[in-house]
Amino acid sequence: MNHIVPAVLTGSVALMISAAAWAQGNPASSVPATTEHPDAIVRMHQQVAVANRAYDKKVAAAKKVYDHKKAEAKKERDAAIKEAHGAAGS
Repeated sequence: MNHIVPAVLTGSVALMISAAAWAQGNPASSVPATTEHPDAIVRMHQQVAVANRAYDKKVAAAKKVYDHKKAEAKKERDAAIKEAHGAAGS
């Protein structure tokens, strides 16, 4: 048992280092999105990715609004329930 924990920690550190080194050597991860690629298919995929990111941002913003409105409605419901329980208990 005493040898397992250091072995797991060493293995996880080695994996993190190798993943970081791979990401630095990967040319696709370092290409800025504003650079136009000469291939039309690649440009199309980049445009689709941009559209998907914009959609995801709008959905995330809408979910925040929804969650806020839902929390407000829950507070109102809980207050009405508390009032109803108080009126019934008197």
